[in-house]
Amino acid sequence: MELRFFEIYRNPDYLLLLLEGVGVSAFVTLAGAALGFVMGVGLSAARHEKIPVLRYLAAGYVDFIRNTPLIVQLFFVAFGLPLLLGYVWPFWAHAVLALTLNFSAYFAEILRAGYSSADDGQLDAAKALGLPRYVRFLKIVLPQSIAQMFASLNSQFIFLFLTTGVISEIGVRDLTFAGLFIDSRTFRSFEVFLTLTVLYILISLAFKGLMQLIERRAFAWKYTR
Repeated sequence: MELRFFEIYRNPDYLLLLLEGVGVSAFVTLAGAALGFVMGVGLSAARHEKIPVLRYLAAGYVDFIRNTPLIVQLFFVAFGLPLLLGYVWPFWAHAVLALTLNFSAYFAEILRAGYSSADDGQLDAAKALGLPRYVRFLKIVLPQSIAQMFASLNSQFIFLFLTTGVISEIGVRDLTFAGLFIDSRTFRSFEVFLTLTVLYILISLAFKGLMQLIERRAFAWKYTR
């Protein structure tokens, strides 16, 4: 079999499309992860509290998201919600919303699993000082949980990034969209998807390095014990 990668890189339009796809994939992933993390903190806090209504609502949401495919959530957000609510967004915004909802459920469950790692002595001291429950949660439970579960959060983030190729199904010009477009023009499927594989690996490694840097900067006390 003759490999003809030059059919991809000799065309500047294809290279620009791939570069644009890398930027779009990275942007929607980071935006969805950041918003999903904030939402996940709220969901995990609701499940951590002893208010039955909040706990059941949060648990139901998490179970619903975790037990439905991302592509189904994406289609519902992109085509169902606009019909129900009567709004018009660009497709990339729908992709960010769908990823936010998806990320939030997984992040919430990971964070909830880490709440037991909070130091009991620090919690007892905070109670003795009369600190409110929400202050104890924000200052003691949440930071220690994030530090303890950061590796799991990082792994889940990378895994979810690798599933974002489905956003091409609604017309978002991400990396997978770029690959499919180039393949439809060159008919060099092996070369195109091998190129996509390499690019996804490189982006994943870049994200991994970024997250490790954030971990070492944000939780330096873990490495000074």
